[in-house]
Amino acid sequence: QMATIGGLAVKDVLKVERIGTHSHIRGLGLSQTLEPATVGDGMVGQHAARRAAGLIVKMIKEGKIAGRAILIAGEPGSGKTALAMGISKALGQETPFVSMTASEIYSVEVSKTEALNQAFRKAIGVKIAEESEVLEGEVVSIEIDRPASGVGPKVGKMTLKTTDMEAIYDVGAKMSESCVKERISAGDVVQIDRATGRVTRLGRSYTRQNDYDAFSAQTKFVQCPNGEIQKKSQVVHNVTLHEIDVINSRTQGYLALFTGDTGEIKTEVRDQINTKVNEWREEGKASIQPGVLFIDEVHLLDLECYSFINRALESDLAPILIMATNRPTSAVRGTELISPHGIPGDLLDRSLIIRTGKLSPEEITQVFSLRADEEGVKLDTKALAILTRLAGETNFRYAMQLIALGNVFRERSKRDIVSAEDIGKAYTMFIDRTRSKNLLQQHNDQYLH
Repeated sequence: QMATIGGLAVKDVLKVERIGTHSHIRGLGLSQTLEPATVGDGMVGQHAARRAAGLIVKMIKEGKIAGRAILIAGEPGSGKTALAMGISKALGQETPFVSMTASEIYSVEVSKTEALNQAFRKAIGVKIAEESEVLEGEVVSIEIDRPASGVGPKVGKMTLKTTDMEAIYDVGAKMSESCVKERISAGDVVQIDRATGRVTRLGRSYTRQNDYDAFSAQTKFVQCPNGEIQKKSQVVHNVTLHEIDVINSRTQGYLALFTGDTGEIKTEVRDQINTKVNEWREEGKASIQPGVLFIDEVHLLDLECYSFINRALESDLAPILIMATNRPTSAVRGTELISPHGIPGDLLDRSLIIRTGKLSPEEITQVFSLRADEEGVKLDTKALAILTRLAGETNFRYAMQLIALGNVFRERSKRDIVSAEDIGKAYTMFIDRTRSKNLLQQHNDQYLH
């Protein structure tokens, strides 16, 4: 669905989700008073972090936190990305959520700052209200004349009525085609867009429900409209700033939205769009919905990127930035400056930091149960206990992957439930990083140096 509003083209774009590592996350699992459930919406444990995230969500919904940065810091596998996903789900469908890894900006053909700029603008939603004139009423009679030769446009007359008035309209070729296609007949309540001539059936009038002995199950009965036949109707388009940028970038056009090859978008184009969007806001035609930009492994960004982020957060049109890192202290990329989390001090100063801690063995067991359900795998109690122990001895992510591997061995044995034996086979076949390191050290003399 595409519309041109005030000289700018906008297009509604559908978003597609796939099942992935965090597909079991449905929200933050908090009550109205921000009290976390032990297990809720796919989230387990991390009560303090979830409560803090819940407060952030509340502030985002109330529009009190746009242009702020939030940093989620914690050990690998402590649920940083899950927390960001929980925030996204808690915000609802209408709030834009853009997720990226810091390393992505080095693998695109555009400059680093352009890639970041596009990510920022993808995370800013614009609700544009477009008014159009429509005719709405009950069809009293409709006559469409077909040319005697059978060739040429069909024309005719249509009588529409509301509870207050009745009027006869000439029906042109476009509207005739639409009426024939929709099978419009007397007794239907219709809406006609005056600009496009598109006819939409709203339902069948209650007063005509005794016309026929039988109606299909899909027949919807509605009241005859009241008031004027000619009315103003409002259509709301949900788009992002980046989509408007791409559609109005003369070098690419809106097809670039589907190919993903957007290239560099000129600053002048963005400035004009910002001016136009601000005009729409003042006129009440549009409203800005700041979304969330989530950057994982943020310590991989360099000083140039951090400078850009600092500047972008000060803009009027800025989303909420959520960053995640598992580095306690490291050098800022490209410099010798040692900084907490590998992030410069000026960005850290303006960030709200949420800490994620290690999960307890009981909580790890619950996470594995949730993941097994999501993947459609049945684990027996012994297999679950072994996975929990392995998560403590090796690492959380390694143990998580053994669920799917154990299920493969279960299928080969033609059993219904994954047993401890299946997990044991997977453990011996695929080694974790500690065993790999030990093997390398044991056979160190056999390798080339």
